[in-house]
Order: sequence, then C-alpha cells, then structure tokens
Amino acid sequence: MMHLNSGGRTVVSAVAATLLIVFAGARASAQTPLAEIAKKEADRRKAAPPAGKVYTAKDLPASAQKPAPPVTSETLPVHPVAAATADPPPAEAQKPEVDARNEAWWKDRIMGARGELRRNEIFAEALQSRINALTREYALPIGGAKRIAVGEQRAEALTELGRVKEEVERGRKQIADIEEEARKAGVPPGWLR
Repeated sequence: MMHLNSGGRTVVSAVAATLLIVFAGARASAQTPLAEIAKKEADRRKAAPPAGKVYTAKDLPASAQKPAPPVTSETLPVHPVAAATADPPPAEAQKPEVDARNEAWWKDRIMGARGELRRNEIFAEALQSRINALTREYALPIGGAKRIAVGEQRAEALTELGRVKEEVERGRKQIADIEEEARKAGVPPGWLR
C-alpha cells in the first residue's frame, strides 16, 4: 500500500489531469475524419500567397559559381603611398620555399598505392577463380591432350597467382610505409583518407 502526503496527492492529481487531457484530445481527433483534415489543408494552401522565387546556383552568373580564391597578403591591394614607404621584404621572404608535399601530393600518393593494391587483390581473386575452374575441369574424365593442356594452364595460373600475391604484400607494405612517413612528417591524418 502506498502512503501519500499532501505533496504526493498533488502529483497524483496532476498526472490524472494530464491523462484526462491526453485522452480527451485523442478522442476529439478521432472524431475528425482524415479526409476533412486533408481538405482543410488543401484549402489553406490554395488561399496562401504564392512563395517567392527560389534562387539556385544555376541562376547565378558563371563568374559567381566559381569559388573565390583565398585572400592572402599577396592578393590584397596595396595603397600606393603605403607601398612606397614600406621596407622591402627580406631576401628569404621574396623566395618562398616550395614544398611539393602538400595535401594533394599526399592524397595522390596514398590513393595511387591503394588503387594498385586493390587492382592486385581483384586480379588475385580472379586468378583463384580460374584455378578453381581449371582444377574442376582437370578432375573430369577428359582425353589425354586436353587434360595436359588444362594442367599446363592451371600450373601457369598458379605461378601467376604466386607473383600477384607477392605484389599484394608489397602494396600493403608500401601503404604502411607511406602512412609511417606521413606520421613522422606531421601530416594530418585526413590527408591520407
């Protein structure tokens, strides 16, 4: 049995009132047919003023569709008086060191290695399928010359599969080496995705 103090009675009363309101609302909405609600919404939409024109990127001129170049101190216009009175930049600032190892370079490098690895993995799978088919064919009761030809094809495919598996391992090592080199160079991990 539950004992309630005066504060507990208030909570029970509030819960009861809330349930009564919820049930009354559900009953009232159940009495309104869905078709009537849909008709009212359609009428409201017809009476509403038309929406304004929606502009998309296609509505912009071609010059506005291209992203703006980044603003740097070199691209900002310089006032003629300020340019005449400014000190010339130091010699090392005049010749910035060009680092070819930017984000694009790292992405191209890792994507090339991953692409080559994926091609070799697919080729290895195809060779394995071919070897399986040749093995099944070799097991069939076939004539001597055909059996010899199938056996030779199977042996060639096995040799090629061994070579491709070495390429796959070399590709995995190359990717690991690139990731390690990038880590040591302080390259953000997002550049290698």
